[in-house]
Amino acid sequence: MKKKFVSLALAACAVTLALPAAAQSIFSKPDDAIKYRQAAFFVMAKHFAHLGAMADNKIPYDAKAAATDADVIAAVYKLPHTGFLPGTEKGANTEAKPEVWRQQAKFNDGFDKMYAQMDKLIPAAKSGNQADLKAAFGPTGRTCKGCHDDFRKE
Repeated sequence: MKKKFVSLALAACAVTLALPAAAQSIFSKPDDAIKYRQAAFFVMAKHFAHLGAMADNKIPYDAKAAATDADVIAAVYKLPHTGFLPGTEKGANTEAKPEVWRQQAKFNDGFDKMYAQMDKLIPAAKSGNQADLKAAFGPTGRTCKGCHDDFRKE
């Protein structure tokens, strides 16, 4: 099972690297891109919240579960950005504010900051040390919240 998960995670990473160049061709309509980014955010958020619950002692710390959460996050955290294409601001069910498209440089900078924090969180979550997880989780959460505050409808 673990080998299968690792294979799937590696495949997802390979796809992630290829997506920016191919983004226009993989989405036949704007709503497909919206669903794609929302699905990636949903998966990431579930595993991120689970790590946060462990970091905040709301549930017992489980090093194996934290490592699994980190593996999933590593496989998906760069996917959502690909779904923010021109034309997706007018989708029926988007929570993205118009500022995403009006302030592209700031929006892209937010993703870069999130990537940098995730690159710290993932090894901390896989370290087997709750203190490392807690130290990395707070800054990552604040980075995510900052982007949500500016670019997501509540």
